[in-house]
Parts: sequence; C-alpha cells; structure tokens
Amino acid sequence: MTDVARTAAEMITRMTPALQAGDFVFLTTGDAGLAAGLAGVAVATFREDEGLSLVVPIEAARRHGLPVDQPMRRITLMVHSALDGVGLTAAVAAALAARNIPCNMIAAFHHDHVFVPSALADAALDTLRDLQQRGAGH
Repeated sequence: MTDVARTAAEMITRMTPALQAGDFVFLTTGDAGLAAGLAGVAVATFREDEGLSLVVPIEAARRHGLPVDQPMRRITLMVHSALDGVGLTAAVAAALAARNIPCNMIAAFHHDHVFVPSALADAALDTLRDLQQRGAGH
C-alpha cells in the first residue's frame, strides 16, 4: 500500500462522522450590506465572480427574508484531515452518491464538513458510519 493510499484509508477509518445541530442554507449575494450582516453567523463563505456565497443557519436566512427551500444539515468528519490528503472527499462523495444522497463538501483547516439535504441527514450519517466501518476497502 502506498503512503497516499494508507493516508486515505487512515482518514476514512478515523473520520467519525458527527451530525451537527440545526439546519443551514446556501445562498449568494452581491449586496455588501447583506453580506456583512450575515458574515458573523455564516459557517462558511466563498467569494465567487457572481457574488459572495454563504452557508448560514436557516433562522438567519429567514430573518433576512432569504430563500430557505433547500435546508441542509452538516455532518462534520471528526478526523483531522490533511489539506494535501487524497481520497477522503472522493470516498465520502461516492458513498453518498451510491445511496442517491446529494452532498456539498467543504474542507476547512481542521475538518471536512458534509452538507446534505435535511430530510436525508440520518441516511447520510448511517452511510458515512458504514463507510468508516468498512474503511477504505483494504
């Protein structure tokens, strides 16, 4: 097994998925005032050519009259994933895709976070726990 494969297998085996409380929504805005108002509650932001994308608690979006028609739940992979690691995101996305569960992955400094539709959160968590148990297939 190569060092890269071993690293992927270790990250998958140790990922310990944890479902976080609350619903979130993804949104985008070019309005600097709105972006500033939401930045303090956003769990993630990303600047794109079309505007600032934010992931915010659903309650914050409601307070600002923003769309909340796609509520998401966050599953945090509790392994300290390496920024140069290979395979964890692909394995997670593939396992969820095999169960027809859409996901949006956000890699942060310490952990990877998987956002899935709220209605599918329990199924996604079960899928990721199964993936962890199976490891990387080695």
